[in-house]
Amino acid sequence: MKYEKWSLGYWLLKQYVRFVDWIIHKKIILNGTENIPRNKPILIAPNHQNALSDPMAILLHTRFQPVWLARADIFKPGIITLALRFLKIMPVYRMRDGKDQLAKNEKTFADSIKVLENNCALALFPEAAHSAKRQMLSHKKAVPRIVFQAEEKAENNLDIHIVPTGIYYSSYWKFNRSVMVNFGKPLLVNDFLEAYNENPSAATLTLRDALEKAIEPLTINIKSKENYEIFELIRAIYGKAFARKTGQQNGFVQRFKSDQQLVKKLDELEPNNKEKTEKICNAAKRFDAQVRKYGLRSWLVENPENNFWKLGFNKLLLLITLPVFAYGFLFNAIPFIAIDTIVRKKIKDFAFWSSFSLVLGFTLFPIVYLLELWAVAAWLPLWWHKLLFIVSLPFAGKLAFRWYILLLKTIGRGRLFILKAFRKQQWQSLKNQQEKLFDELDKIV
Repeated sequence: MKYEKWSLGYWLLKQYVRFVDWIIHKKIILNGTENIPRNKPILIAPNHQNALSDPMAILLHTRFQPVWLARADIFKPGIITLALRFLKIMPVYRMRDGKDQLAKNEKTFADSIKVLENNCALALFPEAAHSAKRQMLSHKKAVPRIVFQAEEKAENNLDIHIVPTGIYYSSYWKFNRSVMVNFGKPLLVNDFLEAYNENPSAATLTLRDALEKAIEPLTINIKSKENYEIFELIRAIYGKAFARKTGQQNGFVQRFKSDQQLVKKLDELEPNNKEKTEKICNAAKRFDAQVRKYGLRSWLVENPENNFWKLGFNKLLLLITLPVFAYGFLFNAIPFIAIDTIVRKKIKDFAFWSSFSLVLGFTLFPIVYLLELWAVAAWLPLWWHKLLFIVSLPFAGKLAFRWYILLLKTIGRGRLFILKAFRKQQWQSLKNQQEKLFDELDKIV
């Protein structure tokens, strides 16, 4: 297979999956696309946290048909291998695959060089594994080795550009999540060639470290191993307040930038003041436990003003839009609930939840929609009625889900109203607990 060739079948599949991806996400934000050069051999090097969703975030939202390198153990004999090759994914063999398998990498590297020689996009995860955390793993040497070998074969005439890329998700698997892809300024392999000619091993390490340093500002990287979960909890509880404190507006991109600063402050605190870190972490855990005890969320406790009026407005909006929810739920509930149940019960690795949900979604939903069209066809006499019906289903499903989220928020507001009105002592205790936690966090930032 000539991976560097443009594929019509790939392009058609990409358009369909791009629509499905749009349905799944609330927001899709691309930053730094001007950093991706044209008419140059490109190697896209993103962080890796969310299995198949990571390459989808790149290939669905750029002009390329990038050729990906992936670990060889996913290439099972038969249809799986055929599908992966159709998707322009090439195997990379590791020592754990068997020492005798490593020789097969020669073909992979040769094919990779062809991709670069034809000014196409190659893509590779420098970490060589996904973490399922907002935490970068140590980079491996594969990216420098491939680009140096390619330049060596082409007598240093390729001018390869490595594009550091950061992928950030508001949630790793929830429906209606947001995703942001940040493309950084490219690293020019030409800048490292002289050092490579003098000392290949040292230059490989230098380029590896330079790439890791270039990717880190493009994503959120919680470095703490001991307190990772608590720092992530603090980010969720205190993030909005910190954004306001630093003068950031309440938008997805602005919140991402302020969260980067907050995480950096927490990571700096941990080695310098372990006692203070432990005190703040314990306070955050206690506050979170109390919030959950009352069936609330921290954002409700943080902003309880005008809750009565917001509660009334939400109820009215839910009532008015109930028919929209009923329509969307009726024709989308079966595949949505089925996929959610299968993924949660059968997929043990949390990092693969979004990947399996995506694959099951773009295969199962069309089948169910066609069956539903067949079931109601007798009530839709005209062809354009049928077309309008089937086209409306995914949009109605997305609206139904957002109605459901509004319902959950309204229930939360109802619990907040009851707590403030009838259990004032408990409410005041909870509010005081939050204010003390925020005061402690204000001091360290």
